[in-house]
Amino acid sequence: MNNNLTDQPNPSRIDPGTTVGMVTLAVAELDAMAHFYQSIIGLTIMNRTETSVELGIGKTPLVILEARPNGKQYPRSTGLYHMAILLPTRKDLGHWLKHLVASQYPLNGAGDHLVSEALYLSDPEGNGIEMYHDRSRELWKHNENGIEMATLPVDLESLKSEAPDAEFTCLPAQTTIGHLHLRVDDIHKATNFYRDVLGFDLMAALPGAAFLSAGGYHHHIGANIWNSRGADPPPPGSLGLVSYRIGLPNEEARDQLLVRLDKLNYPIEPVGVNQLLRDPSGNRIFLTTKE
Repeated sequence: MNNNLTDQPNPSRIDPGTTVGMVTLAVAELDAMAHFYQSIIGLTIMNRTETSVELGIGKTPLVILEARPNGKQYPRSTGLYHMAILLPTRKDLGHWLKHLVASQYPLNGAGDHLVSEALYLSDPEGNGIEMYHDRSRELWKHNENGIEMATLPVDLESLKSEAPDAEFTCLPAQTTIGHLHLRVDDIHKATNFYRDVLGFDLMAALPGAAFLSAGGYHHHIGANIWNSRGADPPPPGSLGLVSYRIGLPNEEARDQLLVRLDKLNYPIEPVGVNQLLRDPSGNRIFLTTKE
């Protein structure tokens, strides 16, 4: 654990009901990517135009794809490491895994993180995706450095054995974006922004990575420099992460955060009813409310 990151108190916490939300990606092949997120991941197409596709669960959008047919990926730039889709139960994750195996789409890996079990893959254009379920918070362990997390093998056969026999058609209700893991240029700058500016709590730190959350969750935001130390943001018109949302539970919580940002003279751009800001690595964030 890197004590340089964890030995500073959080002066003003973000509302504990805060979560992360909808991810917008720029993609080269809109139809192919929409098909992947619908048929392989299990999201439902909610709205479609010639240049964008909105996918989600029920009435909740989770992923927006925007067409950039001439764009390029810059994997060594700052941006998205992976978006993490949180399923309600282990049974649901097992059901999805059986569906993935039947579809013959490859996994990149899997990890038992003590607080959760996670499966990793990439979409056809290289954007990272984590599919996971959380263990009950009562089972999470803590030490002097925060929540205990690790990366252990996942018993994939056990996971599949919990799946129902029913055919997989889509992800279950209550599926959400559980967290975002970002590529950043400087882990200290990123930690200072998400902790000291926005008010998330630093829950754990690894060499070159930090994990922050609201309300005692294991992490809503992950940040690392493993492939992006000192990197620039991708140039305009690139593929990959366009923006993501941080959802405050109500207008009062959002306004309190906006007052703090104003006192810190942190740049904010109004966009409709939401506010746009950028972290120190150039990742674009929309502040929204869940009301």
